[in-house]
Amino acid sequence: MKNKFKPISISLSPNVEKDDVLLALNLLIRPWKWKQGKEIKILENEFANYLGVKYAVSFNSGRSSLYAILKALSASPEQSRGEGEGLKSGDNVLLQAFTCNASINPALWLALNPIYVDCNQENFNMDIDDLKKKIIINKNSRVLIIQHTFGLPANMKEIVEIAENNNLILIEDCAHSLGASYNGKLTGTFGKAGFFSFSRDKVISCVYGGLAVTNDSSLAKKLLQLQDKFGQPNLFWIMQQLLHPILLYFIILPVYNFFNLGKIFLIFSQITHILSKAVHWKEKQGEMPDYFPKALPNALAILALNQFSKLDKFYNHRKKLFDYYLEKLKNTKFVLPETPQGYKPSYLRFTVRHPNAHKIIYDAWHKENILLGDWYTTPIAPFDTNLKKMHYKEESCLNAEILAETTLNLPTHINITEKDAERIIEFLKKYESNGN
Repeated sequence: MKNKFKPISISLSPNVEKDDVLLALNLLIRPWKWKQGKEIKILENEFANYLGVKYAVSFNSGRSSLYAILKALSASPEQSRGEGEGLKSGDNVLLQAFTCNASINPALWLALNPIYVDCNQENFNMDIDDLKKKIIINKNSRVLIIQHTFGLPANMKEIVEIAENNNLILIEDCAHSLGASYNGKLTGTFGKAGFFSFSRDKVISCVYGGLAVTNDSSLAKKLLQLQDKFGQPNLFWIMQQLLHPILLYFIILPVYNFFNLGKIFLIFSQITHILSKAVHWKEKQGEMPDYFPKALPNALAILALNQFSKLDKFYNHRKKLFDYYLEKLKNTKFVLPETPQGYKPSYLRFTVRHPNAHKIIYDAWHKENILLGDWYTTPIAPFDTNLKKMHYKEESCLNAEILAETTLNLPTHINITEKDAERIIEFLKKYESNGN
């Protein structure tokens, strides 16, 4: 009999294995290792060496990392407009729709103006033609943020040329794409700077965490100064993150759907602040929570290092599942992802298109206890994000809005077994055969 009490989940700390949980338990009783320690610098050095960049500076999230990059690029208070290259309040930042509010808020927090570029329906990345149009329309554009959506690299050859020809500062959003490459070059190494996320549902996870990377020595110096200025999160916040993999592993997931006990405990834990949420309510309104921006605490650097040591293992597992889904869903109504020659994805998720995507997500959860991915059911996620506060105008990015209605993604993380994948495919094919 299939175990439907423990769900097949695409989030909720999906990368956590037994060694990660034991490490979190070990750290929980060693609070003297929580804030400062040698592992912060070890992580930064190992990451820089892996990417082949000169500098990597850690922060407590991907959005803190992006905020630090934009802040470091901003003009100093004594500069007036026209002096130097610093960003000024009101400058335009080009970025794509079909994203998370975490990619937009750092610009809003610095009084920059997000300009939304539509995405391509085939690869979910920024549409080159729409980018060219938006550059012409928005003369005051200074920054171009490129997202490698779901781990598939964007077309960096054209994007780099466009950025150079239009004097745009190129920043790569690599939250999904650790390990991905374009024509043999790793994502995060094409622009002025790049940033990565180690949050609970990314390629590697330490619940919250991130890094900014660059080859620019002046920018790196400012990033290090900001890292020091931001300071460490408080001890309670660090404890919340250490508890997350422990409670998920031992309590929440094993009984998640057993009379809803796991779900009830998860909600209770978040309401009482035993655990933190992935997205704070303030972020959905364009506001900044008090735990951003901060430096990366040593305890989370230790968790990230353990995950980083398993990067190849995770990659091989994700690719195996990706190939399995690709084979089993051939000749179905699902529009499957394509990987052009020269593109190496991270395979973070297997994203498909179907006209009834939202119903499939709902049915999978309520009928089979399978939590399929809902990145993204609105042009800017999560679904209850205030689009007006994000400066997003409806129908301004039609492809993104269509994809938000027609995409769902399948899990590829290390805790998805072959039987789990079979169960997912069995459900999807049954759904098709019933004509739903």
